[in-house]
Amino acid sequence: EGGFWGSEIMAEEGPTKMAERLVEGVKQHFREVREHWRRNLACLDFYKKTVGRDEPLPRWTDADIDEFIASDPVYGPQLRTTMKSKKFGAVGALLGATHLAGVALKYSKSPHGVVLAGAFGAACGVNFGMEVANHWYQLYKIKPADAHLRFLYWWEDKTLANRALGNHEGLVELL
Repeated sequence: EGGFWGSEIMAEEGPTKMAERLVEGVKQHFREVREHWRRNLACLDFYKKTVGRDEPLPRWTDADIDEFIASDPVYGPQLRTTMKSKKFGAVGALLGATHLAGVALKYSKSPHGVVLAGAFGAACGVNFGMEVANHWYQLYKIKPADAHLRFLYWWEDKTLANRALGNHEGLVELL
């Protein structure tokens, strides 16, 4: 009586209606999946400022970073904190590589094993170091990529303004 896998619905609607509902359900599922990945990969917008430009941004110095930190009360301190957190990753990579390469050298004495163990130790160490920095500086409360992106916007505006000002001064000298 109950039917098998909705056979009673199929008998009422017919196979065409059921196929249309199935196709619409699959389309809706893929729309939701596409939207999910669009939200999760929104961080790739960060790279649009640096990759694929017609003319690359000029290099910045530590003085430029300090100027941004002083000029932006919200993202300046966040950028300073994320810059300090890189040291944790570097120390973690160094410790991880040294430790695992040493263990591999002690037990296997194989040069390629030491190199592979060192590389794996560095990869694990940098992840562990960045996780320590995440908790040490409470980076989980902010979005470090937003601070970096804000700096890139600021740097682009500053360099374009300097270029425009430089070109304007050149035109004045010609007149």
